[in-house]
Amino acid sequence: MKFGKVDNPGELDLALPADHSETRRVLALGARENDKPAIHIGCAKWNKADLKNFYPRGTGNKELEYYSTQFNCIELNAFFYRIFPPSTVEKWYERSEADFVFFPKVPQLISQFKRLVDCEAELDDYLHSISYFKEKLGTCFLQMHPTFKPDKFDQLAKFVETWPKDVKLSVELRHTDWYNDVSTANQLYHLLEENGVSNTITDTAGRRDLMHMRLTSPSCFVRYTGANHTSDYDRLDDWFDRIKIWSDQGIEEINFFVHQNMEVESPLLSAHLIKRLNSELGYQLTVPNVLGQQNNLF
Repeated sequence: MKFGKVDNPGELDLALPADHSETRRVLALGARENDKPAIHIGCAKWNKADLKNFYPRGTGNKELEYYSTQFNCIELNAFFYRIFPPSTVEKWYERSEADFVFFPKVPQLISQFKRLVDCEAELDDYLHSISYFKEKLGTCFLQMHPTFKPDKFDQLAKFVETWPKDVKLSVELRHTDWYNDVSTANQLYHLLEENGVSNTITDTAGRRDLMHMRLTSPSCFVRYTGANHTSDYDRLDDWFDRIKIWSDQGIEEINFFVHQNMEVESPLLSAHLIKRLNSELGYQLTVPNVLGQQNNLF
């Protein structure tokens, strides 16, 4: 992942900004049934080429089967590049653990190429396909191109307002003008909140302007990108502290996906966060078994 990549992460202030003043209000509107929020932590891909030194010898072509015993979710970026037939989705459903959740990315044909315009047929095909995930379907994830500016607000609004309300959606906007202009940002927040859509938080070293920390629903969708630097662990500790605060404030669901600029140890970074959630907040999440890797790789 090159987006937000920097050459000098150790020289930057990568601490989490304070929450937006409206985030606490939004979380207080939630109706959490349990003492703790549901939490999903995972990677963006499950293939061996990306998750090096993760799969034990003999895994063969059963990567998903093994991955789903180690993580409880996947940010399914594969859907960005093509709409898979229902038969493929059915196989993924059958091959994954019973409590596993898929978070399929909205295809680039809709978001990047057509930019949300005249894409009804493609959207229908996508929604039909992902419906075969059944109860394993998590939040869908719309990522717009960095050149998608607020002058296209009406296109975004139409898409969000017509999105089926029984399918959860999170939106990531990468052009800085969505957030550095107060009027535009407030208009965006209102649109997402009124339609129950999550406002994706993108934590990457080189784009701190996207760290709005403004939740628009009682759940969060966080895309964390490590910088291949020892500071990655400090940043995850900051996220643990924020998750604890949001949990106390009533958040219903936490969806947290770990990436890296150069994919080396996303499972190990995930394990670091999961261990703290288990030991300090009482979760019983599986800690990924990372073959022979240690926290001093950098």
